[in-house]
Amino acid sequence: MHADGVPEPLLASPDPLDAGITSGVLARRLGLSPTTLRSWCQRYDLGPARHEQGRHRRWSPHDVALVEDMCRLTASGVPPSEAARAAKARATTLNQHTGPGPGAVPASPAGPQPADAQTVGAASADPPTSAARPQWRGLARAALRLQSDVLEEQLNSFIQEHGVIAAWEELMMPTLHAVGRKWESAGDRYVEVEHFLSWHVSTALRSARLLLDTTKTRRGGPPVLLACVPGEQHTLPIEAVHAALLQCGQPVRMLGAALPSEALIAAVRRTGPASVMLWSQTRSLANTPLAVHLTRMAWGAAGARQQAALLLAGPGWRGITVEGAAQPQGLREAVNLLAPGTPRPSR
Repeated sequence: MHADGVPEPLLASPDPLDAGITSGVLARRLGLSPTTLRSWCQRYDLGPARHEQGRHRRWSPHDVALVEDMCRLTASGVPPSEAARAAKARATTLNQHTGPGPGAVPASPAGPQPADAQTVGAASADPPTSAARPQWRGLARAALRLQSDVLEEQLNSFIQEHGVIAAWEELMMPTLHAVGRKWESAGDRYVEVEHFLSWHVSTALRSARLLLDTTKTRRGGPPVLLACVPGEQHTLPIEAVHAALLQCGQPVRMLGAALPSEALIAAVRRTGPASVMLWSQTRSLANTPLAVHLTRMAWGAAGARQQAALLLAGPGWRGITVEGAAQPQGLREAVNLLAPGTPRPSR
């Protein structure tokens, strides 16, 4: 028995009709459901080029490459019907040069694409609002299929084209919400998809400084401190703030998840920050005594005491009022409060 579950004699058979893999193996390999694969076969004629009545469909390398191209296009935001036309047109064009057969494969998506594939789901010519919707749908498909290369390419290219704030608000958050809703509606399924997507979003945010070439835009002055309340493990929102502040040139220090109160207080004393942002995802973890203490902290020589502005961010702080603390609604407002007067990047 082969690792893919196909009997060895069938894989080794010289009969060309027995060459290739079954639909079930192909679906598992590409991260598709068998229903989706059958639907593509029926609607867009993407089934095996050769099929003998009464025998299982066998997908040749050429057939597999065609479906792989279809997957890449839909993951980039192209609607399935247009993706099917583009994939088949690309395969036909290539086959005119290489000839049909098991060695013919569609061109890589990194190369030139047909006009319809470039205009649908491409972020280069449209404003972020119109560009993001097909892209986040494509990103969700890639996450469900666990396609690392597609996720990385889509996230990085959107950040480069539109910047961190637009990427977070119009691409990352909608995709995370879509995957989260699918997970909630499917019981314990798709947990791996949410973890997979979150890791790639985090990686893209941490790479944003290099993607946007902001290494030369840093300016002096006291930093901003970003931290989660004690016990809080959700860091993606403050990672987005961190990346957006770096893009603005604002000095910032990330202290990460579940920071003990004593450690945050020590960091405030050590760095003398301009602002502190404290993130809480859940109400039960929102630490009001810590927030009150931070609003009263001061340092410096007598007569020239300094204090940090405090921002309480995240749904955990809803309904909680701490005198002297601001509660921004969203990434854009948080950046405006944490880096006031800083010129916004033009991208």
